Amino acid sequence: MGSLNHLSGFPLRQEVFEPNNKTIQKDKPVLTLASVSGGKDSTAMLLRLLEEGRQVDEILFCDTGLEFPQMYDHLEKLERYIGRPITRLKAPYTFEQYFYEYQAQGDAALVTNRGLSWPSHACRWCTGRLKAHVIAKHLRELKRQYHLVQHIGIAADEARRCKDLYYPLVEWGMTEADCLNYCYARGFDWGGLYKIFRRVSCWCCPLQPISELRKLRKHCPDLWQKLLYMDAHTWQPFRPDYTAQQLETRFALEEERAAQGLPNKGRAFYAALRDRLAEKEAPDP
Repeated sequence: MGSLNHLSGFPLRQEVFEPNNKTIQKDKPVLTLASVSGGKDSTAMLLRLLEEGRQVDEILFCDTGLEFPQMYDHLEKLERYIGRPITRLKAPYTFEQYFYEYQAQGDAALVTNRGLSWPSHACRWCTGRLKAHVIAKHLRELKRQYHLVQHIGIAADEARRCKDLYYPLVEWGMTEADCLNYCYARGFDWGGLYKIFRRVSCWCCPLQPISELRKLRKHCPDLWQKLLYMDAHTWQPFRPDYTAQQLETRFALEEERAAQGLPNKGRAFYAALRDRLAEKEAPDP
């Protein structure tokens, strides 16, 4: 695999190319940022920006502490390949500290119970506390000295998510599939994660589809066991429809029925699942 060592140390530019294509002179020097999650889209964006000799002064990664182990390996590999450091941002507390211990104010459930427990559709505290607030703080500090140009890795087939920053993948017309192939062609494979999971983000997210959790149990048993432990030691169930242990029961039943040649959908399956859950949750005699 090649490298991009010759692309480090870009000078700061004084011209700012705004989203409306107007060039504006700024009093402050320009600092160009590339935000990377470590996934296929932002990785492809960063690689192509550097390959084209585009300005990238700082590369930002916000670490939630919940990435797959292969993702951290990928980031180290990416740093070696481009010959540049990636700035790693972290919240003041870890996910586990927020999850088990943090005492919030103003919400009766959070005041009564210890820790924030699992995020939900109604309260995605992880996104704010572990990512958005951390990034915003870093950007506020930079804005005191620089005019910022921020490159975000949203693919062309998700252009509806674009706001008022800079989206090179949309400019290039690169879809999610294009991004993955672009990275594969340069030797980045995330230890096979994208051959298993549709998306690669926080491994214990309760908002991911059941199909992805089924894959987590099968392919990452150590992480699955950690998820079971976490769910057994907090006050809020993993999901509104299932606790993690109930999902374990469901997946085990699915394996049994598949071995017997029985379907894992329809009334018969859900009747069998209700019986199995009732049996598992019945008090000991």
